[in-house]
Formats: sequence, structure tokens, C-alpha cells
Amino acid sequence: MYQIDYFFATISPFCYLMGDRLETIAAKHSASIRYIPLDGPALFPRTGGKILAERHESRKEYRLQDLRRWSKRLGMKLDLQPFFFPVNPAPSSYAVLAAITAGGGDLAGLVQAFPRAVWAEGRNVAEDEVIKDILAQHGFDPAIADRYMLQAADTYAKNLDEAVQRGVFGVPFTIVGDERFWGQDRLEDLDLYLAGKL
Repeated sequence: MYQIDYFFATISPFCYLMGDRLETIAAKHSASIRYIPLDGPALFPRTGGKILAERHESRKEYRLQDLRRWSKRLGMKLDLQPFFFPVNPAPSSYAVLAAITAGGGDLAGLVQAFPRAVWAEGRNVAEDEVIKDILAQHGFDPAIADRYMLQAADTYAKNLDEAVQRGVFGVPFTIVGDERFWGQDRLEDLDLYLAGKL
């Protein structure tokens, strides 16, 4: 049985565009998913990249075109200039880590909900009220966001270190064994790999 390690950022538009396709692929191949939220802006400079604000204008323009094309292709609403972006990803990431620790709810749905809130719903995922509402909507006790905060903060930092050590340089990023796949546009390759075709 395969395990897919999924490195993601709760505020990434490309993680939003993953939708539930990763879970569909995992179910198809009876694979498990290990959800690993990390600090995307902190990851880039540690792996040779730049945060969005520091990138060349041509790269920024291409990113917007790519997002527009993919949102249309996937039929997913996406606001190219969301009101609450950039925003601190730590609080929503801590909530995901708290949910992993607590268990009992729809973890996959929760992971998908935070980037959707940013890119399709105009919500601020750094706000306590928003975080607790999203937790409740996915079957988790909203109080876990506070109960497991210190533990989550420690794990969040370790996730970033693990990502760098394992060759992760962007999000979304999936790893199966030693095989790495960067981007929501590489999900087909992941599917083919799990099927033994790549």
C-alpha cells in the first residue's frame, strides 16, 4: 500500500486547484495520504526560490494567466486578486495539525477548505472566527485550534525542515517513496506512477 506525503500551504491558489483530485487518485490506488501543512513563503528562500512579492513581473503575470486558465479548465471559481491575500498561513495550518491530532472529522475536506476560503470565498483564514467555523463545518471541535496550538506550532516548524530535507521546493508537492511530483498539474503523473506506468 502506497503512502502519499502531501506538502501543502493553506493559502496557496495551486493547492486550492488540487480540489479533491488527490483524494480521488489515492482512493483509486488504495493509497493513504499524509497531510503536511507548511509555511510556503518560508520554504521558497530556503530552496532557491523567491516569495511572490520579490519575483520578476513576467513571472507574476504568467502566474495569473496560469491560474486563470486552470480555474477555467477545472470549472473552479477563483478570485485572481483575493482581498485576504497574502495572509499569515500559520493559524490555519495549526488548525489542520490540531485536526490531525484530534481526529474524528473530515480531514481531507478541511485541507481543501482553507485555500478555497481564500481564493473562492473571500474569507480571512488568519482570523480565529473563520478558522473555528471551518473546523466545525468539517466535523471538528472548534476548541482544538486552541487546545493543540503549542504542539501544532512545533510540528509546523518541523514540517518545513522535513520539506527542505526531502527536496520539496514549492507547493503543492507530493512524494511517494523517493518519487517527487511538484504542482497540481502533475497529478496525472502521480496517478500513472501509482498504476506502475511511469
